[in-house]
Parts: sequence; C-alpha cells; structure tokens
Amino acid sequence: MASTASSAIKRALITTLKIGVYTAIVGLIALVVAVGIAMSSLPSYQELVRRDDLGQMIRVRAADGSVLVSLGPSFGEWLSYDEIPPIMKNAMVAVEDRRFRSHIGVDPVGLARAVKVRFDRGRWREGGSTITQQLARNIFLTNTRTFGRKMREAILALALERRFSKEQILELYLNRVYFGGGAYGIDAAARRFFGHSAENLTLSEAAIIAGLVKAPSNYSPTADAEAAKGRAGIVIDLMKQQGYVSAFDAASAEPADVKLVPTPKQNSVRYFTDWVLPQLDTLIDETVEPIDVWTSLDAGMQRAADQAINANTPPGAQGALVSLDRDGAVRAMIGGRDYVSSLYNRATQATRQPGSAFKLFVYLAALEAGHTPNDTVVDEPVNINGWRPRNNDRTHHGPVTVREAFARSINTVSAKLGQEVGFRTVADMAQRFGITTEVNTDPSMVLGTSDVRLIDMTRAFAGVASKGVAVVPYGIVKVATTDGRLLYQHEPESGRTLVAPWVAAQMTDLLQAAVLTGTGRAAQIGRPVAGKTGTTSANKDGWFIGFSSGITTGVWMGRDDARPIPGLQGGRAPAMAFHGHMVKAVASRPAEEFEIEVTMPDWQTEGEEEAWTGEPDDFLMVDPDGNPISPDAAPQPGGEPDRAAPDQPEQEQEAAGETLSQEWLDRAVGRARPPPPPREPPPPRP
Repeated sequence: MASTASSAIKRALITTLKIGVYTAIVGLIALVVAVGIAMSSLPSYQELVRRDDLGQMIRVRAADGSVLVSLGPSFGEWLSYDEIPPIMKNAMVAVEDRRFRSHIGVDPVGLARAVKVRFDRGRWREGGSTITQQLARNIFLTNTRTFGRKMREAILALALERRFSKEQILELYLNRVYFGGGAYGIDAAARRFFGHSAENLTLSEAAIIAGLVKAPSNYSPTADAEAAKGRAGIVIDLMKQQGYVSAFDAASAEPADVKLVPTPKQNSVRYFTDWVLPQLDTLIDETVEPIDVWTSLDAGMQRAADQAINANTPPGAQGALVSLDRDGAVRAMIGGRDYVSSLYNRATQATRQPGSAFKLFVYLAALEAGHTPNDTVVDEPVNINGWRPRNNDRTHHGPVTVREAFARSINTVSAKLGQEVGFRTVADMAQRFGITTEVNTDPSMVLGTSDVRLIDMTRAFAGVASKGVAVVPYGIVKVATTDGRLLYQHEPESGRTLVAPWVAAQMTDLLQAAVLTGTGRAAQIGRPVAGKTGTTSANKDGWFIGFSSGITTGVWMGRDDARPIPGLQGGRAPAMAFHGHMVKAVASRPAEEFEIEVTMPDWQTEGEEEAWTGEPDDFLMVDPDGNPISPDAAPQPGGEPDRAAPDQPEQEQEAAGETLSQEWLDRAVGRARPPPPPREPPPPRP
C-alpha cells in the first residue's frame, strides 16, 4: 500500500516536472518570438539618436540676449561614446547598473530582488531595472508600475541588447536620460548645472549628474543643491567599492565645493513669457526643433518694475505694470506681486474701471472738435438726464481753463465736454486708441465706468506720446533655431494716424500739467513727464499712466475681489510706483522736452477777419452734398446766384442759391468748427 502511494507521488512529481519543463520551453519560445518581434520593430540607431519625441525646447531671451526662462526639454550636444568622459560612464554604471557590462539586458539578481520587494510591500519599487531597461522605458513606455509594463520593458531590453552593442546602449542612455531642471542628456545637464560641456567633467560633477537619475525632481541642483551634493557622495563611495576610482581620488573629491550655475529668476518675468509664448502659434510653424525666442524685455527695467510694484502696492492689494517703448516694444511687464502664488496676469487679462484716467479720451475728443488748452469752461453743477456728477472736493470753481480742469481732474467739466462732443464720440475715440473692451455710452462713462485692460490704456497713452500715431505692443523680436536659422523677424509697422499732431500736442500739454500742478505730482522724476491719475469709487482701483523720454508706463493697483482699499488713490501709490520705476527705466536716456507747440490748422489760426469775411482760397469747389464741381459752375462772390432747376426740392434750391463762403464749404464737407464770435459787420468793400 505504501509502495502504491509512493509510486503515485513519484508520478505526480514527474508529471509536474514535465509540465514545468514544457511550460518553460513554451515560455522560452514565446519569449524568443516576442524578442524577435520587438527587434524587428525597433527603430534604427540613427532614428534613436534623434530626440524629437521629447518635446520642443524653447529658450526665451531678453533684449540683451540673456536667457529669461527655458521651457520644455533642454538638449546639449550629442556626445558619442568615445567623447563621453570615462569618469561619467563609470559613475553611471556604478550607481545604476553594476552588472551592465555582463548581463543580457535583464539582471536576474536585480529582477529577483525587485520581485521580492513587490510581494513584500505590495507595489513595485525602482531598483530592479538595468540601464537597458531604463532606456527601453524612457523611449518606448510610460512610468506606470504594473506587471505588464515590467514584462514589456524586459522584452524590449532583451531586444535592444540583441540589436545594439553595449557601447551604443550606454551612449543612447547618457544622451537621452532626464536629469531634472528640464535637462535631457549629460551635456545638457552639465551646461545647465555647471555652465560647461560634459566633455570635461570632474569626478564630483560626474557624481552629481549620475546621482540625479533616481529622483531628478528631488536631487536636481535646481530643486535642492545640498541634496544633490549629498547624493554625489554616495555615488563616489560606490565607485570606490567597485574599483572605478582609488581611495585617494574618492577622498579628494569634494562635491560640496562644486559651484552651481544660479537658476534664472522666473518670478515676475513669467507673466511676460506667458503673454508672448502663445503668440508663437501665429508667427512660426516649427513645433519640434529647439528654438530661441528673442524678446523686447529689458532685464534692468523688469527688475526696476518688480521693485517698484512690491515697494509701493498697499498690503492686501495687487499691482500691475506695463512699460512700452516708443515703437510698442514691451520693456517691462508685471502681472502681480508674486507669480508663484498667482499666475493671473493683471496687466493683460484683468478688466477694471480706469476712473479719471479715461478722461484722456474725453479731452482728445474735445480738442479734436476745436477746443484748446487755454479755452475757458465753467465748473458748475451739471444735470444730464438726471445724472449729477460731483467733484472730488465737493465744490465748484467757476470759470477755469481746459488745462486747469484736466490737471485738477474736475468731473463736471469732463461731463460738460462729453455731452458737448457726444458720448458716442468719446467711446469711438477710446476704441480708436486701442481699447478692446466694450465702452458704454452712458453719461457717466466720461468718468471711467467702462472696464478696460492696463495694457490697452498704456497703449492709448503711448499713442499720444507718439504724436497721434498708433502704437501696437509687441514682445517677440525674432525667433531662430538653435543653429541660427531665422524663423521670424518683427517688422516695424507703419503707424496709423489716430489724431492730428496738433491734437496730440495739446493733449500732451494737458497731461504734463496734470503732473506739474495737478493730481499726478508724485510721478515727477526730474525730467519732463506727462500723465494722468485714475481713482474709482470707494478707492477700489488706483491708476497712473504716463510717459517720458520715449517710455510709456501704466500702473494699476487694487484687490482681485474689487473690495475697497482705504487711502488708495491714483496720485499716491500708483504714481509713486511709476516714479520708482521710471527713474531707473529712463536713467540712461536723454531727457526730452515735449513738443506742445505745433502748427495749427488754418481754420484755427487764420485771422478772424479773413476767416469769416475774406475771399475764399483757391481750392476745389464742392456742391452741398460734398461732390466736386467745376469752377465755371461755382457761384462767384458778389455775383447773382444761379437758380436751381424748377424740380429741385425747396431745401436744395435754398442751398444752391447760397453764396460760396468758407462757412458754406465747411458745412458742405461736414467739417466741424466753432461758431464765430459775435462782431460788428465788416465795412463794405470799395
């Protein structure tokens, strides 16, 4: 009976062994087939040398060529196996795969250890992957920790080992692996962290780079310099244990003394880069090759802007600033006090009420309609369809000049001028100067009740500074590949005339008065400045926008939730921030006097006698509808007027019978002009 049981056990064991052998054979055959299929589908070595699959590298540069920020992967030179320093190859093998030169792509010892950890801890832990497996994962797979992914990784590693030599695999690995800080490959890492090529790495530097692969986010010098140097010490100890360096060399290495390249400041400048980079989609078609984006940003002006906003913005409030050069180049942009805590760009995205800064458009419309800075207007109570604006000082000053009314930001005068020229005309003027948001035409709009963007308001003031010619903000100067191939070059735009030069000159006169004697005195910088303050109801927003020496700067301050800020006024903190920024922004530029005396049009400067009673000048005649007519058909001064045809309407007959005068011509072509002052009729001509 015992013999029968023993025979049964023996047969079961033999059967189990046979099943195991057959299973192993089938598994081996399946593995060989899988590896063969993987080998046939592998790209060629030259295809793997390309790194297009890692994404596009973009380096954003300031106007002086310095790198503001590097985005996407960063690539250095591709180094061949012979060009890679032995100390770098040995450091990587020591820390990542000590049996690299002897295994077949998968390390059974390391794999067994990884499987044990998997069952002990219930999840996969890094440690069992060889360099070849890591290369397979980096190129072809994801980082998900599943058994299926681990099997595919092993099959691909075996295929890579059959297809390529150990030297080729290590070369691919060292040129493609991610080392943190956006750097892919040892040359990019060496340049990123140490400022030089990987061809002349020291032992300590090679150890720092080799130590990054395990956790590039944790050990990257850009994230934690001390952790990176501490990890390098472990790598050097492993190299000594495996015989790659002598005890003397290991003891002489001092990773703690390695000088790291400082990480470029990426706080406030990111507001600017976030604004310009989306514009690449409309400028270039290149989406793969690494590129350099040269911008208009002035690093010195940006620092000055950052300091000015943070030094003057009230506690609990946000501040924004935009500086434009005379051609529209954005020299500085601050979208908030801290980019890390808030990515919202208040310079280009936020829409807020501008308060009295909007009066720029009211006075532009009034000047274009014929008013001058020396005209007298009456500051008195105003009632426009039930709307009764009040002045900030709750008083009225009687007759004042247009210049004084603007400088003192008198609300009632702005309301009267807006009603006179038409609120739709004021809205059109704002949109003509670059306001892209909707502008309402309610009477209160003259006091800045329509939401606007800071960059649009700054652009509008820059249009005045450029003598009435449109200024279009831009930030990208040129785009080129890293080997110098030009992809885009900014071309200066032929400026569109917004208002006549004499209108812009008179507006500059008013803006200068606002800084010299009015609400913007805190913005004075010791050279000619023109600008305007703006404060909204309950002190929710404060603005100052002005220009000097070719630079136009706009400043806004307020809370994101639009709650009141006690004491916030455009003539205080915003004007002080403008001052703090501009004294540094224009320090290297010559002071420029404003051209506020320009040639006026004939209808404003010609003598009154000649303007209203003299002979008409010799120019093209037009009929009452503005259509040209021949001189022969035109009525002669003092002559008998032609009679209109009988079938003409009565109004047309009256028009046709009028004497051709300057007034008639102005009315015929629709040219607005102020009514002539009452006077005695001129003596009759002899």
